[in-house]
Amino acid sequence: MDTKKKTLIDDELVEKLERVAYILKTVAHPSRLGIIYLLEQHPRLSVSEMCEMLGTEQSLTSHHLQNMRLKGLLKVKREGRSMMYSLKEKDISMIIECLENCQCNM
Repeated sequence: MDTKKKTLIDDELVEKLERVAYILKTVAHPSRLGIIYLLEQHPRLSVSEMCEMLGTEQSLTSHHLQNMRLKGLLKVKREGRSMMYSLKEKDISMIIECLENCQCNM
């Protein structure tokens, strides 16, 4: 007799896990995590404000912002001469908070 238990994952859970994996792949870089952290603290920031706070080059920060925007995690709005970025995907904060609270041995 086979004693292995079969666990079926329903479609809703599979979809949720795929979304979490997509978000994690998109933010899996220290600069991108820094951007998210800043946007949690300050709901709207320009590229130059983020560069100053992160101590990063504008070209690199712009590259990360563009990537995150194209993947649907950030939104951008022009205000005068500045492009103001904000979090579009609020679940990012919850996912990162869970990882920060994880007691895994790293």
